[in-house]
Amino acid sequence: MAQENKKQVEQITDMEVDFAQWYTDVCKKAELIDYSSVKGLFILRPYGYAIWENVQKELDSKFKATGHENVYLPLLIPESLLEKEKNHVEGFAPECAWVTFGGSEPLEERLCIRPTSETLFCEHYANIIHSWRDLPKLYNQWCSVLRWEKTSRPFLRHREFLWQEGHTMHATAEEAIEETERMLEIYADFCENTLAMPVVKGKKTDKEKFSGAEATYTVECMMHDKKALQGGTSHYFGDGFARAFDITFTGKDNRQQYPHQTSWGVSTRLIGGIIMTHGDNNGLILPPRIAPIQIMVIPVAQHKPGVLDAAAAVVSRLSAAGFRVKSDTSDQSPGWKFAEYEMKGVPLRLELGPKDIENHQCVLVRRDNGEKVFASLDQLEETVSKLLDSAHHALYSKAKRTLEDNTYPCSTLEEVRETMSARGGFAKAMWCGDLACEQRMKDEAGVSSRCIPFAQENLGDTCAICGKPAHHMVYWGVAY
Repeated sequence: MAQENKKQVEQITDMEVDFAQWYTDVCKKAELIDYSSVKGLFILRPYGYAIWENVQKELDSKFKATGHENVYLPLLIPESLLEKEKNHVEGFAPECAWVTFGGSEPLEERLCIRPTSETLFCEHYANIIHSWRDLPKLYNQWCSVLRWEKTSRPFLRHREFLWQEGHTMHATAEEAIEETERMLEIYADFCENTLAMPVVKGKKTDKEKFSGAEATYTVECMMHDKKALQGGTSHYFGDGFARAFDITFTGKDNRQQYPHQTSWGVSTRLIGGIIMTHGDNNGLILPPRIAPIQIMVIPVAQHKPGVLDAAAAVVSRLSAAGFRVKSDTSDQSPGWKFAEYEMKGVPLRLELGPKDIENHQCVLVRRDNGEKVFASLDQLEETVSKLLDSAHHALYSKAKRTLEDNTYPCSTLEEVRETMSARGGFAKAMWCGDLACEQRMKDEAGVSSRCIPFAQENLGDTCAICGKPAHHMVYWGVAY
């Protein structure tokens, strides 16, 4: 590695030395984020926001393909509206931020800055749902929400963060449950096939489910440091909110009925998941299908005749073929540029100098494994496509091995405690379903239930905590 490359990389802490500091360093040095003057409110820099734009683009197309429409509801929620669903408001009360003045005049009623929008959607649905012909209502909103967290970390825990929140209404419980499961599958597919992040799909325990929900489903991911990250959740509310907000419709049988509701969402914490799943000690590694720049063209000896023209022609060709490609023609040295785009996680680097032009070739370097390929310019588009696909599959396979190699079947609470203390990762253990046992696992082993996976395994007949008959196999771990 050139000395200037070495200097650039030394600006970040090795993840083996201090994973938390490594993560913060990458967020800053890759120019994803900056701090604002208000604690917990972060600035998404252009490169970081571009990743979120790609997340939006990919997911939005999936939502619309399943019949969902985008809407936008107000930022502020009257306190009286928020309090209509008791369990829901109790779950969010500690995180609510309130507006009490309009200009210089005190407000007659406090207004909550939305921590989530269930109550706003319910108020709207009560006005527009009257007949079975009005159902289903398949709405989604892209917005920011505010939750007054005590501690904050870039992408993982912001007070204000960007997300999407789907809110749907259905005539029957069966239709709503089907919707809840369908959206979870969309999240799982997106994580695995776009972000190269393997997931464990399952149902949250009653202790961990969303406030006001009857059931919460989740996709759980494992990070480099063996901790869990909740990638996305999908909630089935039954008709509880409908009853609280008096949302009714006339069914085909001419009887008044309550509709059944769902909500589902992912946020910018997915960007944190990408960083912690794929990054290394040289910085960020972006999966090709989400990367704002898939190929960075670096002209070598660009002062020599024809080099910049040849680089521009390559950019034009790759762009026309549908790739996201840029060229760095600044006066920085090639070594500096190599380190810069390694730090930013660009999946593929294309080097083009006078000798390459003479031989009608270029050099392609993969970010994920450093593999260097000499490629003919005649088959450039095909070669680039194959390398980007290979990078995606390699990243997924590596992350899948991390998940599998660090998931341990355990038969007792003591075994969970010892395994998690020594190794981290996920413990798979049987559970009776008792809240007291779940709490004891957290208190004594330091892990929370991540989910009751859809893919159940019979690891024994008795609960690992109390020894009574077991009903579920559960994933346990330490989570962000």
